Amino acid sequence: MQLLMCALLPVLLGALLRLIHKLPRGARMCFALLSALLTSVCVGYLSFTDGGERYELFRLSEQFVFALRLDGAGMVYIGLAAALWPISVLYAIEYMRHEKREGNFFSWYLAAYGASVLLSASDNLFTLYISYELLTLFTVPLVWHIQDDASTKAAFRYMLYLIGGAALGFMAMLGLSDFGLGAFGRNPVLPEGADMGWFRVLCLLGFLGFGVKTAVLPLSRWLPVASVAPTPVTALLHAVAVVNAGVLAVARFLYYTVPLDALRGTWVQTAMLILCAATVLFASAMAVREQHLKRRLAWSTVSNLSYMLLGLSLMTEHGMAAGLSHMVFHGLMKIILFFCAGAVLTQTGFTLARQTHGLGRQMRVTFCAFTVAGLSLMGVPPLPGFVSKYALATAAFTLNNTWAFIGGIALLVSSVLTCIYIFTVVFPAYFLQPARTGADQPHDPGPCMKISLILLCLLLIAAGMCAGRIMEWLTVLAEGGIV
Repeated sequence: MQLLMCALLPVLLGALLRLIHKLPRGARMCFALLSALLTSVCVGYLSFTDGGERYELFRLSEQFVFALRLDGAGMVYIGLAAALWPISVLYAIEYMRHEKREGNFFSWYLAAYGASVLLSASDNLFTLYISYELLTLFTVPLVWHIQDDASTKAAFRYMLYLIGGAALGFMAMLGLSDFGLGAFGRNPVLPEGADMGWFRVLCLLGFLGFGVKTAVLPLSRWLPVASVAPTPVTALLHAVAVVNAGVLAVARFLYYTVPLDALRGTWVQTAMLILCAATVLFASAMAVREQHLKRRLAWSTVSNLSYMLLGLSLMTEHGMAAGLSHMVFHGLMKIILFFCAGAVLTQTGFTLARQTHGLGRQMRVTFCAFTVAGLSLMGVPPLPGFVSKYALATAAFTLNNTWAFIGGIALLVSSVLTCIYIFTVVFPAYFLQPARTGADQPHDPGPCMKISLILLCLLLIAAGMCAGRIMEWLTVLAEGGIV
């Protein structure tokens, strides 16, 4: 029951925030920040004390039970969210100062935190599906926040892809229930005489349905379009919480729900590896081509999400550990990059990559943070991006599978493209003449946004220093030491 209360806490506090809208802005913003901090403290407490206890809330049948249990994979996901949510609220306090419907924004922002907690603690495929869809519904108002034509179209596409795509996951859930599969656990077994052809079709449907949040081809177009949302949304939700929910869902589907021995070396694994490799290359190329800075970062996110899916699609312990490690490290890298893009937007009104000329010397904290995160994203040691990329490439190249080897090549090519789309922002920012001078000179944002960037950079550097231990823990998780 503690898990349920922890999930309901930010939802209730977000609703209460709407009721105190007549209080001064400072009081309301303090309330929002304290709400996120309190939820993160509760999440941290449960992560260390819950002990993997199972809580059953209701059941529709023997196969469809709504139950919660915080396991190792869920701890990876919600631990990242718990660390980043309060920092994101701090950033949003300054960013949203001049936006309309501020109370509405923070209410849904906190509610999405609750849905993320629920999703992380899902004990079976049925609970995961409900939480998965709930997270989508709670984030639609955030995509539509500006309520102009662009955000309306983006919100419609967001719902169409995520709810429509998740219908494939629903079909897989129903079909696998006939095989007696659906509960999370190690070494699930198919019944004797099972129709293997139909089982493998269902597995591919589940991969695509739960992977729609990871924007894998052909379901990738929604993510760059959703970047019209305010930067705190695109940074936290569409670069960390929502998309990583897709990674977590695929990990639990493949490694905790179905017997992997029935999929290794089959056409299903080949299809997964091809889709992931194609997405990695296509999205990286689109990021190089894209001039709009937030959309460039969104295409980069699409590419890196398929790094994670590629690791999971290897169907090995090393592949799972590498995929989850990149989920953690990429979340830290990409939220910094999006926050920097938001700082440029608020201080200058610039939205294009080619407009960053000279800003590195004027917005020093912002572009120092962008450079550190960008170097990590490129895979420069000793930053954590190098560790997860090296682990992914090693897992792909050591597997005796042609398509896994091609996937590893795709990772290397994508790393080169990453250097291009990062350096074409960083280099002009430091070495070309600025577009503005004199009284019109831009500067770093205010203290809330600046402190957020500094804290996130410190977290990223700390993750690089502890990357070896993180990989060891994730390897233990992947090998079944933590279920």
